[in-house]
Amino acid sequence: MNRSHKGTWAGLILAAVLALPAMGQNRLATIDLRKVFDNYWKRQQAESALKERGAAMDKELKGMMDDYNKTKEDYGKLLESANDQAVTAEERDKRKRAAETKLLDLKTSENTIRTYEDNAREQLDAQKKRMRDSILEEIRSAINAKAKVAGYTLVVDTASESFNQTPIILYTNGENDLTDAILTQLNAASPPPASSDSPKDGTKTDGKK
Repeated sequence: MNRSHKGTWAGLILAAVLALPAMGQNRLATIDLRKVFDNYWKRQQAESALKERGAAMDKELKGMMDDYNKTKEDYGKLLESANDQAVTAEERDKRKRAAETKLLDLKTSENTIRTYEDNAREQLDAQKKRMRDSILEEIRSAINAKAKVAGYTLVVDTASESFNQTPIILYTNGENDLTDAILTQLNAASPPPASSDSPKDGTKTDGKK
């Protein structure tokens, strides 16, 4: 979220909070959205997937760079051999043409690497945004559902910041804070952690032979 939008939302939230005393029966709840987001198992799973994809892209890029360096080395050798006065002029011309062809391969390789890096960065950024938007939508749906059941008319994010990157909510007594409840609800469906002690060959470990 850019700074201008962030500042606008901060102002709207603050105005809504200040208006609460005049709203009679309306009820307010709070939540630390950053804590919920950071500790939601799907966020951690998404981050792991992004790292794996990034590592795969880095591996592919390394292979491309290895090929590029090999082509560069071959070009240097061809260029040097094209100036070898120990061979005939005809042979030197032949080697020169081979060097020129290798130089074209080198430039093609440079363009390919540059394009790959740009595309890889765009793909990772797009995937990260999709994952973030999807996770935030799930969290928001859970908050909305709980707020409606409990009769809250407004849920304020205590982790939100103003345009100047200062906290919007300066004090809360913690009453009606939904952070732990929402986090527990969301993580209830988390897959069990893989056990490093489980046997890989199907052998029972209950001590029986």
